[in-house]
Amino acid sequence: IIKKFRKGDLVRVEREQYLNSLESRASDDDLPEYIFLGPGEVLMIKDDYCQIRWRRPVPDVWLRTEHLVSYK
Repeated sequence: IIKKFRKGDLVRVEREQYLNSLESRASDDDLPEYIFLGPGEVLMIKDDYCQIRWRRPVPDVWLRTEHLVSYK
């Protein structure tokens, strides 16, 4: 298994990947724009999920690695 991200990496959510996923159908339709703009910091990685902390006063979230891209 090749890990796509490491702890401390800066990421953002790839809009098309996420919106076409099963997770998006099970979640709120009104997503905050900042998750698509980034950056969020990878705090922890477990299996196919990354725990992300945004630079805002909001809770950390777990997202599938396949929905994330490196922040540039």
